[in-house]
Amino acid sequence: MKLAPADTRPAWCPGCGNHALLRTFEEAVDAAGIDRHRLVLVSGIGQAAKLPHYTKANVFNGLHGRALPAATAIKLANHELEVVITSGDGDMYGEGGNHFIHAMRRNVGLKAFVHNNQVYGLTKGQASPTSDWKMVTKVQPQGVLSLPLNPLALAIVQGCSFVARSFTGVRSHLREMMVAALRHRGGFALLDILQPCPSFNRQNTFEWYRQRVKPVNASHDPSERSAALELAFTWGEEIPIGIYYRCLRPSFEAQLSVLKDGPLAAG
Repeated sequence: MKLAPADTRPAWCPGCGNHALLRTFEEAVDAAGIDRHRLVLVSGIGQAAKLPHYTKANVFNGLHGRALPAATAIKLANHELEVVITSGDGDMYGEGGNHFIHAMRRNVGLKAFVHNNQVYGLTKGQASPTSDWKMVTKVQPQGVLSLPLNPLALAIVQGCSFVARSFTGVRSHLREMMVAALRHRGGFALLDILQPCPSFNRQNTFEWYRQRVKPVNASHDPSERSAALELAFTWGEEIPIGIYYRCLRPSFEAQLSVLKDGPLAAG
């Protein structure tokens, strides 16, 4: 990939997992055969939410935690568009947590690529919803007192039609998961992407993850919800990456009779 002009080069710290994520996303969009004229990237606020600024697509950059309502509106106005949300764990699981739950419940045909670095990076390092228990930050000097949110377990319980996890340190796997999510046609797709933050999360480093991430066993049946939940609760000395859960459900927009004659935007 050619370097962008200086004024559009990513404003991320050296070593940030977002650099690899951006390169892999570009490759995945092309590999999935997505027409960039039909691609809409939606984000909120945060370091992860800057990704749409550095690629070629239609873009809506909104308020903190409010990417999903905007993405839902875009998808329902023109369901022929490919709508991808790219935001961080704070934006999606924290401020946007209520929208996250209901977008999965409705099964809107969106792809959510969540950059999960387990910390608020843009606002300089306070704990996020996915920060590990007892993790020390500048704002939590005695350690995080709350247990971390488990977004994949929540997604599986909600019947999210595609639930997967990957890691920016294994780009070939990340590209495979992105392509699978982009090609998913059964409704809402969640891809949780473990993405180290070298500036504000010194605990969950690239090396820490490389010692722990392991591909989901080839014998795993992603249609088995109980087995998927077991994977979602596997964290620590081993962290599975791959497709946890996938089920057949009609998407929200496929059930709307008003869309059968074409996009609302064409009316």
